[in-house]
Amino acid sequence: MICVAGLGVSGTAVARIMAARGEKVVVLEGRDGERARATAEELAGLGIEVRFGEPSEPPPGTSVVVTTGWPPHHPLLAAAAEAGIEVISEVELAWRIRPAGAAPWLALTGTNGKTTAVRMLTSILTAAGHRALAAGNVGTPVLEAVTGSWDVLAVELSSFQLHRSPSVAPHTAALLNVAPDHLDWHGSMEEYARAKGEIFTRAGTVVHNADDEWAARLAEPYRNATEGGGAVRSVSFTLAVPGPGQLGVVEDLLVDRAFVADPARNAEELASFVDIRPFAPHNVANALAAAAMARSYGVPAEAVRRGLLDFVPDPHRIAHVARVGEVDYVDDSKATNPHAAAASLAAYPSIVWVAGGQLKGADVNELVRRAAPRLRGAVLLGVDRERIREALARHAGNVPVVEVSGQDTGVMDRVVTEAARLAAPGDTVLLAPAGASLDMFANYPARGEAFARAVHRLAAGDGGRRA
Repeated sequence: MICVAGLGVSGTAVARIMAARGEKVVVLEGRDGERARATAEELAGLGIEVRFGEPSEPPPGTSVVVTTGWPPHHPLLAAAAEAGIEVISEVELAWRIRPAGAAPWLALTGTNGKTTAVRMLTSILTAAGHRALAAGNVGTPVLEAVTGSWDVLAVELSSFQLHRSPSVAPHTAALLNVAPDHLDWHGSMEEYARAKGEIFTRAGTVVHNADDEWAARLAEPYRNATEGGGAVRSVSFTLAVPGPGQLGVVEDLLVDRAFVADPARNAEELASFVDIRPFAPHNVANALAAAAMARSYGVPAEAVRRGLLDFVPDPHRIAHVARVGEVDYVDDSKATNPHAAAASLAAYPSIVWVAGGQLKGADVNELVRRAAPRLRGAVLLGVDRERIREALARHAGNVPVVEVSGQDTGVMDRVVTEAARLAAPGDTVLLAPAGASLDMFANYPARGEAFARAVHRLAAGDGGRRA
């Protein structure tokens, strides 16, 4: 019997697919609600039992507990470990049940940028003529993807999934960056980083960000293996001029010195900055990672440029909303931690920063210290705005700060009004919250949409002065 922990998107997919394969499936769900009950009713029609209530141990006769976001210290998982029951992710289950000759995986992880890089990779692979699909944490659940008729899968993996995927062996594995996140789940930065590094363990080609300290450290054993003539190939990417074995930047060009005939002497142009949308330094890094993975799969240079041009960015990722009174308004609601917010802030020279939400214990002092020279003002909202205000007072004392109180979603109009008051022509009002949204909004898209609506209302009352 398969025990599935949770009725989320992945858990529901696991239950459906395993029941279709003739397995007896029991789903344990701790949260009771109208949506969960509706899903349980649908699953019941497939012979799948759903048990509500906070679970403390697996049902008798369980052979495998499949879970994604449940932390290792959860009583259910502790009880499974004590009983000798294997606990795996839905990604590991997908790897085990994939049919012979199934599509190879190009797998990617990182604290920030995963979804953008995986979608860029899928676009590049498609431009090269491959039947490619984005799967995992983005797009189709990987358990569904492995049964489809695809040439190759671009798989986004979280640290939760990697923590419980002991046999996944991708064709290529890439690590974008590692910054503090989900430490309450993993217990420490070291454990979080170790889980991210698991993506390299059985990969044929290892791709890492040479500009990121943790990524470079986790990839170091594989670089040494490559230099010693081992079977694993190690490649890195950088925003600097690339050396042999790297992809990097020369002026405004993305250049490959890894997947060429003579890396010591030759380089090949892949794309230019104008091909990357939206343009920002961290998106250049995402494009380089996607290009490296695609090149490891044999994609020609011209397909890299074509794929980047065809790529359509997801909403709420440094998305330009409007220009009002010679001020640009940009929605990066997806910047839900300090590392992501730092990348967003680095993309603009003069900023009125809209920030706040649930910091999840993260420290914002370094973020504010680095961003201080670019800040012309800040408007803070959400439950942890006081901590950001304190960091601003410490590291950017000359920056005017406005706090907007209240936990209702209607405060966004006041936020945008205050930001407009602080902004001067040429500035960018940037929503890059550095925190999660659930204190005020259903999710980060809802927060970004509230910001965009408020900006458009501001523009409508601005006498039509829009570019």
